[in-house]
Amino acid sequence: MNSKLKELRMEWYMILALVGTGIAAGFINTTAGGGSMLTMPLLMFIGLPANIANGTNRIAILLQNVIAVKTFKQKHVLDFTRDYRLAIPAIVGSIIGALFAVEIDPNRLKNIIAGLMVLLLLLVILKPEVWITDQIGKVNPKPSPLQYIIFFAIGLFGGFIQMGVGFFLLAGLVLGCGHNLVRANAIKVFIILIYTIFSLGIFIYNKQVDIVAGLILAAGNMFGAWLGANFTVKGGAKYVRYILILAMLIVILSLFGVFG
Repeated sequence: MNSKLKELRMEWYMILALVGTGIAAGFINTTAGGGSMLTMPLLMFIGLPANIANGTNRIAILLQNVIAVKTFKQKHVLDFTRDYRLAIPAIVGSIIGALFAVEIDPNRLKNIIAGLMVLLLLLVILKPEVWITDQIGKVNPKPSPLQYIIFFAIGLFGGFIQMGVGFFLLAGLVLGCGHNLVRANAIKVFIILIYTIFSLGIFIYNKQVDIVAGLILAAGNMFGAWLGANFTVKGGAKYVRYILILAMLIVILSLFGVFG
């Protein structure tokens, strides 16, 4: 039986911790992924049950990506007329995933996630050119049936548990669609923004969201997202790849319990 939402008393140091961690998470989520590995443990540390922390974190993710999408759009990296298609299967998958998430402990997936991320990390390290430059002839404005299936599966995972979904979206956009990391990051945050609207709604309906904690966390995430989007565009795919490698390595070690 899942824990129900209870009133959480916010001390000043909790607020500072949420905002500060949110800034770091927003930057990491926008440039690579895995920022929820910082925010989820903090939300549970301040007193939220795991399932409510999972729902509350979606507020920060949603507002963070509003800022990121706006920034990428202003930098002419994101094109809504072409990039909306992959969001459709991700939305469907996220709704199904969120419905399961309100009933199932997401920690059961951590070993599978860690294993998949080890494979992705090896690909990022051993095939750097794939992640840095657009793959000529592979980028297609109209996704293939296989790409729809891939992004449905990613949405399913993202709806279930947000942690690490950015890495899998980047892999799908780079390896499956042929984009470089700069453009892939822009499309990634757009897709997550759209499907988070639906998954957050499910968590709110099931009373598994602390609105106050979520908005405080979101204040930090939004500023971090603005910093991350600007870094991604100015730094280019080469430097974003280094951030991606570091973020993935930290998340993998965390999932395997290296940090306790």
